[in-house]
Amino acid sequence: MRGPNKKLLIIEDDPGLQSQLRWCFEDYEVLLADNRETALAQLRRHEPPIITLDLGLPPDPANASQGLATLDEILRLIPETKVIVVTGNDDRENALQAVERGAYDFYQKPIDADILKLIVDRAYKLYDLERENRELAQHQSASSLQGIIAASPQMLKICNTIEKIAPTDVSTLLLGESGTGKELLARALHELSPRSGKRFVAINCAAIPETLLESELFGYEKGAFTGAAKQTKGKIEYADGGTFFLDEVGDLPMALQAKLLRFLQERVIERVGGREEIPVDVRVVCATHRDLPAAIREGMFREDLYYRISEITIRIPPLRERENDTVILARAFLTMFSRKMRRSLRGFSKDALIALESYPWPGNIRELENKVKRAVIMSEGSQITAKDLDLEGIEERPLPLNLRQVREHAERQVLLRAVAYTDGNLSQAADILGIARPTLYSLLNKYNIKT
Repeated sequence: MRGPNKKLLIIEDDPGLQSQLRWCFEDYEVLLADNRETALAQLRRHEPPIITLDLGLPPDPANASQGLATLDEILRLIPETKVIVVTGNDDRENALQAVERGAYDFYQKPIDADILKLIVDRAYKLYDLERENRELAQHQSASSLQGIIAASPQMLKICNTIEKIAPTDVSTLLLGESGTGKELLARALHELSPRSGKRFVAINCAAIPETLLESELFGYEKGAFTGAAKQTKGKIEYADGGTFFLDEVGDLPMALQAKLLRFLQERVIERVGGREEIPVDVRVVCATHRDLPAAIREGMFREDLYYRISEITIRIPPLRERENDTVILARAFLTMFSRKMRRSLRGFSKDALIALESYPWPGNIRELENKVKRAVIMSEGSQITAKDLDLEGIEERPLPLNLRQVREHAERQVLLRAVAYTDGNLSQAADILGIARPTLYSLLNKYNIKT
């Protein structure tokens, strides 16, 4: 029975071979094309998941140039399509070139219908599996937090927290290394809040000289200092009714910490050089990569301000601690930059995937985004390689991909924890694990665990 998109496009200029192939694939919806133009028209109209492509196409059937050009155009339009190149018996070199350009496989004439059907069926199963994986990844990363791509348990838990606290006005402190997406989460808080129709105003305390920071935050009156030619609102006042995001709050000078604390307590500001108290209604979200409790102990940060800005604290894990997020984010960046730069790239090579997962990413998501952008610019092939990412020589972290080994490792760790937790009382350990004592004894013997 045909699937919902079990379509097969046969690109072949021999009418007799067209007819033969049509009857080979009765369980597919077979589409036919005998030249490059017809093939591309069928491709745009039907988007077939599988294509068989004869490299010898008119107007020069003896040459593979038309076939290879057709292959390039197919992969540019629909990179996910599996293309099986059909070549003459003495044309192995062009077949290998086609595979290097991104073809799924090749098959040499004369046609054996059973073998070709086996190759087509395998290609369709792979296409279907990749489609399901794409849909699953989209589902996992989909949330009402705009712009946030996450599948790891750590980040999904943070997204859930953001959704819970967004409707409130609770002051929130985001902690995390540089490049982990603190401003993105702050914007998500704003977009999900009742204040989303008002401004989201951000300021980075580490990026503005201390002498200018006060006037940037609170504004100034005309004549307050040399060059103050007119009355100017500060960032906090501009955010009235919306959300004010104070990034790198750990770098705020002590004098301004006192003034910010007064604003948080009284919800009024005074412009530099002014005496009028101006009420401002904003939600305050702060972020920093610094260890604020340590800064408090060193006398560099006010303890009372810390408690004011951290009614809810969210710790954002670095990218290296987010399970599976690196590759998902890399693929999202690849799609984005490929579209912007009009490049047709078919994902990452094996060495690139190994490098992505093994590299520690000290610059976090910002570094990953820059690496992928560079790779899209520098890549000369159909896939992104570790060399394109500038990640050559990264040693692969050993992955326990054998299911039995993973299960045995997990069982052993749980048994050791249960025995340690009960101080060697096997009756209690069996109760904790929810198994009978004979089963526990059997497992302890299996893993040679002494008690």
